[in-house]
Amino acid sequence: MARKYFGTDGIRGRTNEGAMTAEIAMKVGQAAGAYFVRGKHRHRVLIGKDTRLSGYMMESALTAGFTSVGMDVVLVGPMPTPAVAMLTKSMRADLGVMISASHNPYVDNGIKLFGPDGYKLSDETEAKIEKAIDGKVTLAPAEQIGRARRVDDAQGRYISVAKSTFPDHLSLDGLRIVIDCAHGAAYKVAPDALWELGAELIAIGVTPNGTNVNDKVGSTAPAALQAKVVETRADLGIALDGDADRLIVVDDKGRIVDGDQLMALIALSAARDKTLKGDGIVATVMSNLGLERFLWGQGISLHRTPVGDRYVVEAMRAGGYNIGGEQSGHIVLSDYATTGDGLIASLQVLAALVESGKPAHQLLKLFDPLPQLLKNVRFTGGQPLEDDKVKKVIAEAEKELDGKGRLVIRKSGTEPLIRVMAEGEDEAQVNAVVDRICDAVKKAA
Repeated sequence: MARKYFGTDGIRGRTNEGAMTAEIAMKVGQAAGAYFVRGKHRHRVLIGKDTRLSGYMMESALTAGFTSVGMDVVLVGPMPTPAVAMLTKSMRADLGVMISASHNPYVDNGIKLFGPDGYKLSDETEAKIEKAIDGKVTLAPAEQIGRARRVDDAQGRYISVAKSTFPDHLSLDGLRIVIDCAHGAAYKVAPDALWELGAELIAIGVTPNGTNVNDKVGSTAPAALQAKVVETRADLGIALDGDADRLIVVDDKGRIVDGDQLMALIALSAARDKTLKGDGIVATVMSNLGLERFLWGQGISLHRTPVGDRYVVEAMRAGGYNIGGEQSGHIVLSDYATTGDGLIASLQVLAALVESGKPAHQLLKLFDPLPQLLKNVRFTGGQPLEDDKVKKVIAEAEKELDGKGRLVIRKSGTEPLIRVMAEGEDEAQVNAVVDRICDAVKKAA
């Protein structure tokens, strides 16, 4: 069933439009708060945010909603999404909220919800909360409304946890690292953690002003990082996105290393250390076939899920895996975190780099990816994937790629886009297939 508010990663949209208004945010606070108020204890929700301008508005509206149903609110300010998940559990909160639109521009915002265990809510729980948003919620009596307070040491708590995932016998002494924080949620914690571990640090994307988050910086716009790595002759570049749950690396030659290569490295290191659980890793349908073939050659299996790190996490928990992620850079290491964590993942990459003694360009390319092309088609309404002509073109493409590649077509859960991805051994064939499908979708849309 189509949902009115929640997508593949919480609620997201353009600020002051649709579901992303202060009014809806307050109702989300009331609905989610009422759902998690159980028992006689004082109930608590922890709220973090990234650096976009509308975060103040959404934070205030959510606080009003939660306190109105009797929940106390703990405000931690700008913090990475994984830090909010970690603090929700460690502070024994009943619920955690991250206000962020991740890698989207500053005019968008979003609301991500975490349960008391630090994991994102299930589809079933989100559906119940969504139903209550448009319903009537029982408000707390005047004597029982919640209180709100700010916690000043949250950043230090998260830095300590992140650093603890880096092996004690190693340090970053002698490494020159460029860190790009996308003017986002990790603009303080990520540079501090790397500096404390000994790195010679060059930081970009660390001066947020409310409107520059993800603007020509971060994991979805790595050109600035590539240039800085080459300019400063750095050993490695690290790019996070707006809420720091995503990681892209740039090697010492200025070349981009995506999530597939990073997962391969981390999985291989874990297998050698005999810490890999489930004899494999979890990735989405978007991960390159080259990754699957490489892992198979190392005796490591690859379990695929639909797109979305929440589905990766669900499969990891169900199958007992401790490594999973997405090609886009969401890397989930369940020994340390309950969701994708760009800083912690980068520390595992850095540990492998230090232990190997190799330059990054040699260490970080473990396989040759198959030619892969992803294009997005924006649409304003309707169901273009249900059009008969589109279905016919897709069927023809699947037949053409059978045995030689893959085709993945999906509707974005966060934007009004149809995503068309194909990969195969013949690059020209892949490009032609994607173009034909996109043309058909454009006509139908």
